[in-house]
Amino acid sequence: MTDAHEQIEHAEHVEHAAHANKGIALLISVLALFLALSETLGKSAQTTAISDNVRASDTWAFYQAKTIRSSALQIASQAMTIESGATGDPKVKEAQGKQIDVWKKESARLDDEPGKEGRKQLMDRANQAEEDRDLALARYHHYETSSAAFQIGIVLASATIITGMTILAWISGGLGVVGLVFMGIGLFAPHAVHLV
Repeated sequence: MTDAHEQIEHAEHVEHAAHANKGIALLISVLALFLALSETLGKSAQTTAISDNVRASDTWAFYQAKTIRSSALQIASQAMTIESGATGDPKVKEAQGKQIDVWKKESARLDDEPGKEGRKQLMDRANQAEEDRDLALARYHHYETSSAAFQIGIVLASATIITGMTILAWISGGLGVVGLVFMGIGLFAPHAVHLV
C-alpha cells in the first residue's frame, strides 16, 4: 500500500516539475525574444552612430578647407591692400581695388552662404551630426545594458531547471524587467540615464 502511495506521490512530483519546467522554458523563450530585439536595436544604433560620426568628420573637414581658403583670401586681400598703398598708378590701384573687393566678397561668401555650404552652415550641419551621433550612442549603450540583463536572465532561468531553485527564476524574471526598462529608455529617453 505504501509502495503505491509513493508511486502516486512520485508521479505528482514529476508532473509538478514538468509543469514548472514548461514555465521556465516559456520564461527563457520570452527573454530570448527580447534579447533578439535588444540586439537588433543595438546594432542599428551602433551603425547609425558610426554613420553620423563619419558625416560629422567629413563636414568638419569641409569646414576646415573653407576656413583655409577664406584665410588665404583674407591674407591676399591684406597683402594687396598694402601693395596698393605703395602703387602710384591709378589704373593699377583701381584694378587692385577691384581684386580686393572680389576676394573680400568671396571670403564673406565662404563664411556664410544661406541655403548652401558656407562655414556657418557647415558648422551647424557638423554640430547636428555630432548630436545625432551622441543620441545613437546613448541608445546603443542602453540596448547593450538591456541585452546583458536578458542574457544573465536566460542563464539564471536555465540554472533554475538544473538546480530546482525557484529563486533563480524570480531573479531571472526581475532581470527581464530590468532589460525591458533599459530597452524602453533606449527607445524613448536615451539621455534620461547616463551610463558612460
